[in-house]
Amino acid sequence: MAGDLNLSNLKPAQARKARKRVGRGLGSGKGRYSGRGIKGQKSRAGSHYMRAGFEGGQMPAYMRMGKQRGSTSKDAMPIGPFRTHNWSVNVRDLQSKFKAGTDVTPELLKEVGLIRNLRSDVKVLGHGDLAVKLSVSAHAFSKSAVEKIEAAGGSVTWLKPPHVPKKRRHKKAAPAPSTEGAAEADAPDESAAETEPEPAAEEPAEESEES
Repeated sequence: MAGDLNLSNLKPAQARKARKRVGRGLGSGKGRYSGRGIKGQKSRAGSHYMRAGFEGGQMPAYMRMGKQRGSTSKDAMPIGPFRTHNWSVNVRDLQSKFKAGTDVTPELLKEVGLIRNLRSDVKVLGHGDLAVKLSVSAHAFSKSAVEKIEAAGGSVTWLKPPHVPKKRRHKKAAPAPSTEGAAEADAPDESAAETEPEPAAEEPAEESEES
């Protein structure tokens, strides 16, 4: 039968494309330079594995852009050498994990699986609702978290003193010269004019005896 399968008509169900075989002589069509061109960076082995942001050796864009001030300030956002990491726990997580009257500590948070380890500080955030009375001990609290914990009848204990940012010193502007003082200086002194004596009238010359 014409539809019988044998070795003469055996072929894959889907057509397969032969792979490119480079470097097999000039007659193969992909010999000599094997599709890499002549010299240059991309003709070398391993040249296509470059790190992200590499621009061929020129000054990369992230180094050409302007930098924001304050990246090395402790009072700025924790970036650069002052980058920090902490575990964030919301009050809604405390609501679902603990019963009323529980003393919540970092060790207990690790035990119930809300944090992974105790190497980083714990910060309690105020996302969600809290309706149970808890005594929470953590390294930091958000303002809303403190309000919700205390509103539910609980208390907070700071394991670290809260961070108070320094006040920025603003240079005082030089006082502008007052216009009243300048006007007084330009005005003529009337009192001096009043006290100044008037010049005496000249007496008529005496007539000579000869006339």
